[in-house]
Amino acid sequence: MAGSTRPIDARGWIFEVEDLTATDETWLPIAGLTTFTHNPAENEETAETTAFESEGHYEQDVMQRGASLSLEGQYRVDKTSSEQDPGQAYIDHEWAERLGIESRNLVRWRHKSQTSWVVWEATVTPGEQGGGTNEKTSWSATITRCGPATSAAVAG
Repeated sequence: MAGSTRPIDARGWIFEVEDLTATDETWLPIAGLTTFTHNPAENEETAETTAFESEGHYEQDVMQRGASLSLEGQYRVDKTSSEQDPGQAYIDHEWAERLGIESRNLVRWRHKSQTSWVVWEATVTPGEQGGGTNEKTSWSATITRCGPATSAAVAG
């Protein structure tokens, strides 16, 4: 049927970080997001394979795949307790502080219309925060995939 496919709303994407400090599997939604960018070619490396027999045409092989997610939004706090959003706080104060082999964490993301999560083992680079006189404080982070992506079914 013509016209049966439709674009999906960007606001329908859900991003969560696994809380490794919890005793049971705990995923923390990341609140306050206003934009995201998924770059499926981040950190891609290629090797040129052009040779005489290529007859003047460029050739290459992909030697390394990578990907990243840039998340941006508003710094969020609970209006009663003034505590930062748990997902943002975990990224800023737990994950972003770890180094070396401890610097990796799991993240997952999907659109609300999808029945499975994309799951990454990743590192995080905290972003700048700021704002002007009549603005809300910004929040951001860049998540870089380590290894291949996996998937998990959406529970319940």
